Amino acid sequence: MNYLVLLGTIIVLISGCQSPRTSPDNPRDLPIVDASATLQIDSTLQTLVDRGDVAGVSALVFEKNQEVYFGAFGYSDIENQVKMDRNTLVKIYSMTKPVTGVALMTLWEEQAFELDDTLAKYLPEFGNMEVYAGMTESGELILEPPRRSITVRDLTRHTAGFLNNNNVPGLSEILQKADTRNRENTLTEIAKKLAGVPLWFHPGEQWEYGLCVDVQALLVERLSGKPFDQYLREQVLDPLGMNQTRYFVPEEDRNRFAAAYNRSDEGKLTRIPDEEAHAFNFNHWPLKPGGFGLTSTLDDYMRFARMLVNHGTLDGVTILDPETIELMSTNHLSDSITERSWLPGKGQVGFGIDFAVRLRPPKSEEENFGVVGEYFWDGAASTLFWVDPVNQLTAVLFVQLFPYDRVGLHHGFRRAVYSSYIENNTPKESQQTP
Repeated sequence: MNYLVLLGTIIVLISGCQSPRTSPDNPRDLPIVDASATLQIDSTLQTLVDRGDVAGVSALVFEKNQEVYFGAFGYSDIENQVKMDRNTLVKIYSMTKPVTGVALMTLWEEQAFELDDTLAKYLPEFGNMEVYAGMTESGELILEPPRRSITVRDLTRHTAGFLNNNNVPGLSEILQKADTRNRENTLTEIAKKLAGVPLWFHPGEQWEYGLCVDVQALLVERLSGKPFDQYLREQVLDPLGMNQTRYFVPEEDRNRFAAAYNRSDEGKLTRIPDEEAHAFNFNHWPLKPGGFGLTSTLDDYMRFARMLVNHGTLDGVTILDPETIELMSTNHLSDSITERSWLPGKGQVGFGIDFAVRLRPPKSEEENFGVVGEYFWDGAASTLFWVDPVNQLTAVLFVQLFPYDRVGLHHGFRRAVYSSYIENNTPKESQQTP
């Protein structure tokens, strides 16, 4: 081979192995998590520990199917000096919901149901619902027929009408007596109890977070003919290699289970007793909820997130078709649904199938940063994950902090991850100090 040709071939091969970087004039082709962003993430998370805002925190970020960040700071168990680590087990609470949604949509792909089918077609318990319309002067409930039936889509976007509020006169007391969240309940028993509570609003007319995803789990049971946890294991968790994601944590793994901490208004961290914090996961209960209850590790949940960003497939295993992932990550809330509880606090978002979906850029720096097209959810103990399909980026943040994120944890982490991106996409004139 001619020497010059050989030299040219080597140069081409070497350049092809390097990550493409362009000039600042074309920042979108630059990596999101570069060396500067890595330092920013480290600083942000370490500062939270140093200030005593959290006991411990860990994070994992993938970009274009490559790990670009891992960090763990502080302690998963302060009292026993157990450091937060990559294999720390945490309770993911409502980050269980997207996993349930994926399980449900595997059945949708099998044409077991349509999203606009009435729920009562499969769960007849919900065939004769009534809607709360207030109370009489004598304290009797005023009830009226629903304007339409609950649909499966209502379950997936939290518009079914189920009450999740302690401040509705008369109705909240009925919900409390129903005891729907008792761990001794099966999913079928939850449905029977919930069906006996009048709807708070007409289906499809408001967004109200609550028991919808537990009813999704029952729908999976009825359609598949298998217990929900078994179907979830067989169709989602095991195929993805998520063997650390489970309801029950066996004795031999409990030394890796992060303690839960409550932060007072004065900033003091107090450990929640393990018998309270871990009771659900240290015992075998009849209840296997779709809306909460799973434990996981960073790497396990990242496999779930990477499956999503890769359009339903990971490492040669397909869980859902690309079209289904697109459907799940598309906003399903019409503009007519103006009552949305606390959802607007998540930023410029709508809601898809068990995910919040970012529709517009943040209006201010005070909002959590995110790229349009991103979808995400979080958990009661301040955990967080998101999928950014535009930049092929996935992030998982683990912590065990109550009350839910009052220390700006999510805001700081998001801005740190995208710190270089934000700088590269901000007009130079707006970066100048007046």
